[in-house]
Amino acid sequence: MSARISFENCLAFINRQWTSELSRPDGKQGGRRNVVTISRQVGSGAHAIAEQLANRLSPETSPQAAPWTVFDRNLIEKVLEDLRLPARLAQHLPEDRASDLEDIMDDLFGMRPPSWAVVQQTAETILRLARLGKVILIGRGATLVTARLPNVVRIRLVAPLEQRIALVQKTRKLTAKAAAAVVQQEDRGRARYLKKYFKADINNPLLYHLVINTGAVSTDEAVDIIAEALKRPVRAS
Repeated sequence: MSARISFENCLAFINRQWTSELSRPDGKQGGRRNVVTISRQVGSGAHAIAEQLANRLSPETSPQAAPWTVFDRNLIEKVLEDLRLPARLAQHLPEDRASDLEDIMDDLFGMRPPSWAVVQQTAETILRLARLGKVILIGRGATLVTARLPNVVRIRLVAPLEQRIALVQKTRKLTAKAAAAVVQQEDRGRARYLKKYFKADINNPLLYHLVINTGAVSTDEAVDIIAEALKRPVRAS
């Protein structure tokens, strides 16, 4: 895992941002777009793009300011910390792996908090981070949670199925058959997550400012597109 995406690095970011003079409670951050949410198909290269984007944007900030920071799995770790639950539970809380029946059983036997509680706390954490600014939020319904904030650029990453399977096969060291199964399972899980908790269709292009096909553009080009979108002025509400 990249140092920029480590849990410790993200906690340092939060602590630094809370005391920064750049932070404003209204989430507008002086009228600048300074939050990116990324919804992604499995294997579309979201993490590589997010890391490269954070590296691209951070030199543009002053030395005293916190760097742009990526939140993904570490977001759930932060939520578990807020709920005073062990970090090891993070491996059991991917986007919508649990069914309603599992929720009920787990709640009864105390194995983990019911998913609605985790989702609610996750949404609150996303909002706090978005109001701080200079964050890249991957998944977890961040696109919907931040829908009313003007300082956010909402991105959807897609790619041809064959390319996504190949990337998952390479990065997770799986067979082609196993990689295809992972892509199908996780794509469906993410779609269920948004449908169940946000009543939204993850494939609806109207949820996003930009839908980028990473099968047609390189990682560098995708980063260029998003960085340019961040320069657009925020419309007055």
